[in-house]
Amino acid sequence: MKIKILTLFPEMFSPLRCSIIGRAAEKGILDIQLYNIRDYTADKHGRCDDTPFGGGAGMVMTPQPIVDAMAAADPLHELQHIYVSPKGEKLSHSLAKELGASDGFVLLCGHYEGVDQRAIDLTVDREISVGDYVLTGGELAAMVIADAAARFVPGVLGSSDSAQEESFSDGLLEYPQYTRPQEFMGLQVPEVLVSGHHANIEKWRREQAEKITAARRPDLLGK
Repeated sequence: MKIKILTLFPEMFSPLRCSIIGRAAEKGILDIQLYNIRDYTADKHGRCDDTPFGGGAGMVMTPQPIVDAMAAADPLHELQHIYVSPKGEKLSHSLAKELGASDGFVLLCGHYEGVDQRAIDLTVDREISVGDYVLTGGELAAMVIADAAARFVPGVLGSSDSAQEESFSDGLLEYPQYTRPQEFMGLQVPEVLVSGHHANIEKWRREQAEKITAARRPDLLGK
């Protein structure tokens, strides 16, 4: 899967070269490419932002370098173009799974007070938000979207079952997990987990997932 990211700050994306995502990229399972929007500006001073028409605080990213960077990243528009924005549809388990099943996508990271609407109108297919809050830029949110989607690409995770046995996979939060030692600082692993009785283990896990979801996210039970 191809993940192409348009940003003013490509140095922020070093986490995508680490851990599970980094190993998947090294194996060629993921193709992650960064495009520095500043490289595409026609401004002689290298600027990619300007003051907003109508007044207001802050600066707005200008359309020309974004449009040219998008054309360089995906000249035939073969991938989905996504603007990372608090105004977009909220990222969810099902949306991440949908993106992970695709051939890839291009992520546009806004910064400052946002992006000139004409750049969005000309290049963007959809907008995605990672939550009801505002960040200083789209870079962190883009990494969240990329990571969440990449986990559904076959071969990225060590176990093919991992993405199917975690929070939100069946509409519930995940059950508690335990590993060795069986006793730690006076706390024991629940007996059912060491019983070897798989039916009882599955029943316990389901009950725990329902209990945790009811306590912390009761809105999920209604779905």
